[in-house]
Parts: sequence; structure tokens; C-alpha cells
Amino acid sequence: MNNIPDWYHVKDAEQLDSPALLLYPERIKQNIALVKTMIDDVSRLRPHVKTSKSPDVIRLMMEAGIKKFKCATIAEAEMLATCHAPDILLAYQLTYPKILRFIHLIKTYTRSCFSCLVDNQESAALLSATAVENDLVIKVYIDLNVGMNRTGIKPGKEAMSLYEKVLLMSGLKLVGLHAYDGHIREKNFEKRTRICKDAFSSTEEMRANLKSRGYMLPGLVAGGSPTFAIHAQRENTECSPGTFVFWDKGYADSIPEQPFVFAALVLARVVSLPDEERICIDLGYKAVASENDLNSRVFFLNAPGLVPVSHSEEHMVLKAEKAHHFKIGDLLYALPVHICPTVALYSHATCIEDGMVTDTWKITARDRSIGS
Repeated sequence: MNNIPDWYHVKDAEQLDSPALLLYPERIKQNIALVKTMIDDVSRLRPHVKTSKSPDVIRLMMEAGIKKFKCATIAEAEMLATCHAPDILLAYQLTYPKILRFIHLIKTYTRSCFSCLVDNQESAALLSATAVENDLVIKVYIDLNVGMNRTGIKPGKEAMSLYEKVLLMSGLKLVGLHAYDGHIREKNFEKRTRICKDAFSSTEEMRANLKSRGYMLPGLVAGGSPTFAIHAQRENTECSPGTFVFWDKGYADSIPEQPFVFAALVLARVVSLPDEERICIDLGYKAVASENDLNSRVFFLNAPGLVPVSHSEEHMVLKAEKAHHFKIGDLLYALPVHICPTVALYSHATCIEDGMVTDTWKITARDRSIGS
């Protein structure tokens, strides 16, 4: 029988309180190395940092040659700037208060190049006027709606008009197009590819039309993890996977062709035995992402047969076999179905290497404001 502990096993777990977010740096490095092999040029990678929210993970990516990043909050942008990330895209529609905060970042962190999104003339004009007032030129991308129906302008005549109007606005420098396709989640890669190509056909037509009018082919920042490999084949396109650094159960099941390894878990403990076939653990809403159905929130690597039956703020009750041998204090290694919002529930993560606790990494950008 194999007596070698599983990769996730923590030898000195008794020193850890629970629930605890565990990170495995060597596996994170493995995932970063893998993502670089999935594209022809590392300069076309623009990972989204919403998964890690950690300067330590950002530094690992920068050490691997990744220089461009995408984020969704001012705090994430500031975290990147404190790491001296050269190129930071704040992929969000900025209202006036956020414009002021964004401008403050640009003025404070002069070693980084910042950009943001616009999808309408009113927002672009406000950003333009505020940039001029502050003697700045802000780089912007036109945000396109390719079917997510969340933000963005649909590719076509109106988007073409917006593109040309923004080109003429003082204080703004139009650098390309942005399109997120988080609605494309077909498990079969061939079907996913067809859906993605159909969704982006109008975007490619718009790019071609702009080129025919004498403009350079606009750069495109596109997609997330499910469509990463598809957009990697497009001309003049940057790709924005994010979850790859930690990976999770949800993407492992729905994107089976991407062989990233799990690098983040939540450590939990049995706290009560309410009856002969139920156990209660300290993994409540406040410890793991809970937006999915009860049976699609977490998977236990060392107890795959456990089935959640209820979930509350501080507890999760699981059904086990009647002859189970669980005891109070037993450890469970929980693999989240959705790691990104799970990470945001923790102020710090514990690093595990060779089965031992080696470091603590702050989840710096979990808050909406981290400093400036």
C-alpha cells in the first residue's frame, strides 16, 4: 500500500486554526509555467488577478515574464501597482468617484501604465474632461458586448461611431477593444469553439472595417479561462485567463482540456456529530463561495463520499455512511467549486510546501480600498 501522503496533506496542521485558506506555491508555479506554453508569446498574456488578489502571486507571474494584467477593482489595480506591474487594465466601467480614485493611482504610481474601459459616449466624455482637468492622457479600450449582456456596446455601427468619437477626445488615448465572454461555458471544446467564433464574428468584422478605414488593426483583450485557447489563435489579441493560478473544481469539470493543477484548498474540521450519519464542519458561508447550489459548492479530497445537506454562516452539515469513523477534530481538505470568491473571504492564506507550513501571504486586494 502507498504510504506517501497526498500532495495536499499538512503534516503540522495542528498549529492551524480552521477554516483556513491553504496555498501550494510549487503548484502555483507549475500552473504559471503551463499557461505560458498555451500561447505563442508571453506578451499576449494579460491574466486577470481577481482570483489571487495577492502580491505574492503577482510577483511569481512577473518573475515568469508576465508583465500585463487585468483587474476589476481599484484595490486590485493598486495592488498591482505596488508590485510595479508595468501594464494594468482596470476592466470596469468607471463612475465619477472611481475616475477620481483611478486618476489618483495614475499620479501616485508613475512606474505603471494604466488603462480602463468605456462603452458609451457620456462616460467617455466625463473621463476625457476629468483627465484634461488633471493634465493627463488616459488610455482606454472600447468595451464590447459579445453576448454576456452585462456591460459593453454591441459591435457594429454604433460601436464604430463611438470608436471614432473617442479617438478625437482630448485626454484620452484609444488603444483597442475589450470583450468578455463569460457566458460561453460549453463543456465540449469543439462546440465551445464554434459558439465563441460565432459570438466574436461581429467583433472581427468591426476590426476589419476599422482597418479598411485606414486605422491600424485594433488590439483586442478577450475572454477568460473557458475561451483562452480559442482567443490565443486570434491576431493581435491578448488573453485574460485568471483562475489558472489556483484552479478549482468548477473549471476542472467544465474545461477538462486544460490540465492545470489544484493549488488552493480550504482546511476544515469536524466540530460536531449530530447523529449517526451526519457530521458538522466549520465551513460556513463565510469560508467558501456559496453562490451555487448546495451540492455544487465544495468537494472533499480526502472524503469524496460526503454529501452536503445544509449550509449556514459558520457550519456545513454533511451526510456520511452510518458506519463512518469521523471524530471531532478530524481534518477535511475542501476543494472549492469556485475559488475566486472563496479567496476573497480570507485576509490571508497559509502556504504549504512539502507538507509543512512555510509562509503566510496576504490577500491584499480583497477589500475595495487598500491604501491610496
